Amino acid sequence: MREIVLDTETTGLSPNDGDRIVEIGCIELLNHVPTGKVYHQYVNPERDMPIEAERVHGLSGEFLLGHPVFADIADAFVEFMGDAPLIIHNAAFDMGFINAELTRLGTETIPKSRAIDTVGMARRKFPGAQASLDALCRRFGIDLSERDLHGALLDARLLAEVYLELLGGRQHGMDLAADAAKIPAQSDEDVAEVSQATSGHRAPRAHAVSDEEKARHATFLEKIKDPIWLRS
Repeated sequence: MREIVLDTETTGLSPNDGDRIVEIGCIELLNHVPTGKVYHQYVNPERDMPIEAERVHGLSGEFLLGHPVFADIADAFVEFMGDAPLIIHNAAFDMGFINAELTRLGTETIPKSRAIDTVGMARRKFPGAQASLDALCRRFGIDLSERDLHGALLDARLLAEVYLELLGGRQHGMDLAADAAKIPAQSDEDVAEVSQATSGHRAPRAHAVSDEEKARHATFLEKIKDPIWLRS
C-alpha cells in the first residue's frame, strides 16, 4: 500500500486571499514504512512574502525568486503523488492551497476523500489533548531538535513518524520486516531437519510392566473399596 505524507509552507493562511504555496515536502510510505523516496520543492509564489509568514518558515521573497513557479513543477508534483492516499496534518489547509494552485492552472483538482487527516486521528485517539505536530512529537518522544522553523520536508518527516505512532507504533511491521530480511534462506533439507527436531515426535518404545510394579499395584488395590481395575 503506497501512501504519501505531505506538508506545505505558504505565504499566509488563505488561498482565497491570494496566499500561495512556497514549499512542498512529501515522503513516500510503502506498507507504512518510509521507502526513502521524497519530493521536495521550493516555489516562487509570484508575490511578496509577508513578514509574519517569513517568521514561521524563514523563506524570504528574495530567496524564492530563484526557484520555479508552481506551473513549472505541477506535473512532477502530481506525478509523485500518483493516486496514493495523502497523509496530511490539518488536511483542509494544505488541500485548499494545492487545489487552488491546480485550479489556477485549469488542472483537475484532488478529491478531499484522498486525504487522511492526522489531526482528526490524534483527536480521536487522545480526546481533549493538544493535537499540534509539536505536541504529538513530544507525546511520542520524537526528536524536535531540528525544528527551529517550520519546513515542509522536515515537517513531513516528523509527520510520517507521528502517523506510524498513531497507527499503533513504529514497531508494527517495521521491525518484523527488518528481522525477516536478516534470516538466511533455508534449503528443503534444512527445513525438514528443523521440522523433525521441533515436532516433538518420538519413535514408540517398549514399556513392559515389571513384576515389582505389578506387586505394588496389587497392594495399592487392596486399600481401595471396589476398585474399578478388578471389575470384569
